[in-house]
Amino acid sequence: MKIIFEAAKIEDPEKFIRRCGYGQHRTRNGEVSYVKRVHGDWYPRFHIYILTEKENIVFNLHLDQRAPVYEGQTAHVGEYDGVVVEKEAERIKNFVK
Repeated sequence: MKIIFEAAKIEDPEKFIRRCGYGQHRTRNGEVSYVKRVHGDWYPRFHIYILTEKENIVFNLHLDQRAPVYEGQTAHVGEYDGVVVEKEAERIKNFVK
């Protein structure tokens, strides 16, 4: 699910998403994203990528249900919409208001 804000409303996207409870996550190849655990275990977790466009900041949100099944694979069971993801998107939007 994409959450889009005008760039003028989000001065520093990284600080903003950290204020929402997310921590930085780096993949083995150095790609940066942000995750927030649903409870004490590593999965399920909310996962966000930040995309900076000319006039907008886009937070691409999904819910990782579990880790990849096959060793060496990056595929996971993720939800990109639904009630849980929508509630988290609304929670994030409320940090701007």
